[in-house]
Amino acid sequence: MKFKEFGEKAHPTVILLHGEGLSWRSLKDVIRCLEQDYHVVAPVIDGDGEDGAAAFVSIQDSAKKLIRYIDADCHGNVLAIGGLCLGAQIAVEALSERADIARYAVLESASVCPEDGFLPWLILFWGLLCSLAGRLFAQIGRKRLDAPRSPRGQSCGDFSGIPERSVFRVAESCRSYALPDEIKKTRAKILLIVGTRELRRMDRSVRTLMGAVPGLQVCVSPGTRSGGFTLFHPEEYLSLVERFLEGKLS
Repeated sequence: MKFKEFGEKAHPTVILLHGEGLSWRSLKDVIRCLEQDYHVVAPVIDGDGEDGAAAFVSIQDSAKKLIRYIDADCHGNVLAIGGLCLGAQIAVEALSERADIARYAVLESASVCPEDGFLPWLILFWGLLCSLAGRLFAQIGRKRLDAPRSPRGQSCGDFSGIPERSVFRVAESCRSYALPDEIKKTRAKILLIVGTRELRRMDRSVRTLMGAVPGLQVCVSPGTRSGGFTLFHPEEYLSLVERFLEGKLS
């Protein structure tokens, strides 16, 4: 896992974790605004983006690497951790493993209940069987994440450079992740964002998180799928985060 840093280190630290198949560049618009007042850290998750050559192991492994970085470079805790999809799952795991690692957490499309169904596995198998595996999985991943159909430079990431072992491990980890009991001990105030176009898939996860974390706040984003609010509405996302950090969300 690599770590991109922006802004002054003397400022409060905010961690931003991208989604699967993306890279830190997918969060550039958010980073550009936050770096004026915060020390922004954008990890590059193993198996994605610039760290595509590193094999992704598991959500738990990624969370441990994030915690080690925070211990070594951020005195053991940060102001806030934000993430979407896979990044949100890693954030949840870090919050579960270390109760005081962050004062706030903003999680979009955090799936914390194992998903059933064989269709995604069939798609993955077929994609990897064909010579166009990377391109096909990229299309599937971008559709699920509500990412742009036409990538702008490297802003959206690209599945085509990810080793096959990481593709399977990311898919397996995302679909099998279950909320740890230890999340009940977190001291972080949590904001959960979910899009209206993913409500059916996310319903169990939303209810599970609300039951486990007292005071958790939920924001429903109209018309978006997984990760779509952060990726496509950065100004609204930043306004929401600002109000959340200031305790002004009703």
